[in-house]
Amino acid sequence: MNEVGAAGARSRRTAALIVGIAAAAAFVGVSLVIYADGRQPLPTDVWWHRVMIATLSPAGVVIAWIPSIVGGTIGMIVIALLLVVVFLWRRRRWDAANIAIAIALVVAIGAPMSYIVARVRPGDSLAESTATSFPSGHTAVATTVAVTLGLLLRRWYVWALGVLWVLWMMWARTYLHAHWLSDVIAGLLEGIAVATLVWWAVDTVRERRAERSASAAPVGP
Repeated sequence: MNEVGAAGARSRRTAALIVGIAAAAAFVGVSLVIYADGRQPLPTDVWWHRVMIATLSPAGVVIAWIPSIVGGTIGMIVIALLLVVVFLWRRRRWDAANIAIAIALVVAIGAPMSYIVARVRPGDSLAESTATSFPSGHTAVATTVAVTLGLLLRRWYVWALGVLWVLWMMWARTYLHAHWLSDVIAGLLEGIAVATLVWWAVDTVRERRAERSASAAPVGP
């Protein structure tokens, strides 16, 4: 890698680290606010929930179920495995590892958090029947995949599609009354934090290994 490329890579890692730390801090902050408030819905949650109820329609429910099913546990496992296989097939082992680590970590964080915060899901949920709702696992995983692919592939249309997918997921989860608005915002922050920090860590290790390999290579006559 030339000097310009190396400088660009360092700049991207620095930006990812800053965004990741900020998102992680915001996620912790939102979690503390929810926990300190007795796990009750915030005023904005109540307002948004009423908007979702007022706009409910059969067609809207069908549209909302699409990302909810695709982004569910089974759907995301299948998507994650396919992404890992594709990256391995393209001989991009570091990228395959990045995807696998990021998805495993976001689930490992979100699942215990739902029991720690123990926030009650809206009583009129049209989707999940489990009691806890914070943070939104669907949103967290969707964001993790979208941001990770954006960082790995570095194409504007990947970012654009990723943003649309995450916004669709956030709307869908609240439209189906499966989550409060702050649940999906927390899921968004969790996904951004995990995706950026894991990408930063993996890319840093990859560069250092490449530098060690280059310095250990024999110099020609």
